[in-house]
Amino acid sequence: MKPPFWKSLLSYLFEWHIESAPSEANPHLYVSLKNGRYQLCTANAVYSYEDLYTNFLWAFEHIQLDEVPGEDVLVLGLGLGSIPLILEKKFGRRYRYTAVELDESVVYLAGRYGLGQLSSPIATICADAYSFLLQNEEQYGMICMDIFLDDVVPRQFESPEFLEALKDALAPGGLLLYNRLADNPRDRRATQFFFERHFLSVFPQGAYLDVGGNWMLINHREALKRARRQ
Repeated sequence: MKPPFWKSLLSYLFEWHIESAPSEANPHLYVSLKNGRYQLCTANAVYSYEDLYTNFLWAFEHIQLDEVPGEDVLVLGLGLGSIPLILEKKFGRRYRYTAVELDESVVYLAGRYGLGQLSSPIATICADAYSFLLQNEEQYGMICMDIFLDDVVPRQFESPEFLEALKDALAPGGLLLYNRLADNPRDRRATQFFFERHFLSVFPQGAYLDVGGNWMLINHREALKRARRQ
């Protein structure tokens, strides 16, 4: 659903509340219009912000997307569809997407406010991403891991079992981007601990990008453009 021009214009002056859709998983879930773009938020986090979802926008700018094998992309955590929208609108990439999202309210809001802008094919699965991945038998050229409950990554998505399942779901030469909070000293310490003690155990050639308030963990440093390699 494209917002009326006048409403988009006013959204540059103030954030315009559009719709609330609270759920058991996200009790304070709502869509607002800000700077001409739909934004999906909870009480303490921004889940999606069209092409201004800078965590992934900045990461993709420093990734060698031409090296991604095939056309199949798995998105874990849908938001309003910012990840496929950024890849299509900003980088001209047309992939086949599978998006896994636990919250039916998020799926509803994405269909209403985000996915209609997308021309690339996308299959949306309303399911627990942990269970989905542990049962998955497909492989993907790129996996974007973007799962939060408010501002917390649920613990099962930090487990060795889940990381191994991510590894198994990657096609040979495939790319993993794992979004982590790093907005304050506590979050940075937790993310650095996870990266060094857990992520590198499964992806020993891993690296990360500081994308301003978040770290984007990458399964292989060779995926980064040369100037950004750690």
